[in-house]
Amino acid sequence: MNNKDITHGTDNVHDDLGFVDATERQTKTQLAFTINELLKSRKLKQREIAELLGIPQPKVSALKNYRLDNFSVERLMEFLTALDRDVEIMIRPRANNAKAGHISVLAVQ
Repeated sequence: MNNKDITHGTDNVHDDLGFVDATERQTKTQLAFTINELLKSRKLKQREIAELLGIPQPKVSALKNYRLDNFSVERLMEFLTALDRDVEIMIRPRANNAKAGHISVLAVQ
């Protein structure tokens, strides 16, 4: 295999796959990853997670399997606060060389 066979993607796989809502999908995925890591560390059963997050058990399954179409970014942030995390939104000027601003999620353990 030579370098001509390799296609380098961006930092957003959803954009690489051509999704119109790629930024939202990437944000949801990053938030869900953090939620799932927190849930894994607590070793809770899905029934317990459902009670903690205030959602039915089938939605817990969807969340754990990254089926995120029925969750908003805001709802995922609410889950994080239910898991004793603060969510902070910071707005700053974009980098000089960037074409447009971007959204990123940084999780601090």
